[in-house]
Amino acid sequence: MLIDSHCHFNLSKVSPQDWIEEAKKNNVHKFLNVSVDIETFPEILTLAEQYEEVYASVGVHPNANSDDQTSVEDLIQLSQHPKVIAIGETGLDYYRSSGDLSWQFKRFRNHIQAAKETKKPLIIHCREAKEDVLKILKEENAKEIGGIMHCFVENWDIAQQVMDLGFLISFSGIVTFKTATDLQEVAQKVPANQYLIETDAPFLTPLPFRGKPNQPAYVKQIGEFIAVLRNESLNTVAQNTTQNFLNLFQLTA
Repeated sequence: MLIDSHCHFNLSKVSPQDWIEEAKKNNVHKFLNVSVDIETFPEILTLAEQYEEVYASVGVHPNANSDDQTSVEDLIQLSQHPKVIAIGETGLDYYRSSGDLSWQFKRFRNHIQAAKETKKPLIIHCREAKEDVLKILKEENAKEIGGIMHCFVENWDIAQQVMDLGFLISFSGIVTFKTATDLQEVAQKVPANQYLIETDAPFLTPLPFRGKPNQPAYVKQIGEFIAVLRNESLNTVAQNTTQNFLNLFQLTA
């Protein structure tokens, strides 16, 4: 069994039922539908309630409206549903946002505090901000709860620092890109119990499907690519990443 550890059902033009049916044809049987803002969180929760295979997170993306004042208490309250298993996605993004980013820092710290209080792992978004993301995770003692470094794109040195903080490395379709040599090295070296695979669908479509909208079914292609890099079978990658997901979120198969 494969698990898509990060996707966005409510950002796709394809129906959730079609996504799930196509995914199951490719042995993908569980999905973490990740929140990017509070406005659409009710949709995410509804999908989690409707489909047994779909889990939810609650959080506000780093690039979402800078006026959003979602508090630690708000996040804690919204996370009480049993299908909400994670806090995020949260983090820092210096690619899309610039200037005074104190609001991003505060939002990030709020999410970390909520995760620690609810005992629900974090989903971290990091784009061109690795030094500050690591700094804040250390300052806020995020190692206490851990989580996932979503869509990891950095080198082995950063990967080691991330794992030292108790976070799993999650590989998206980017790992299949020809230019992603540093990331492919990470995929080869990462311990079997410290990584996951994801699509970030409908974004970041892996090879050989570039140019098409991404979907959870394509997590199989990411798994196959990593299996080749690691000189392992797809079955081994599937077993390891599935168990890592279940362990992190204290779920049963």
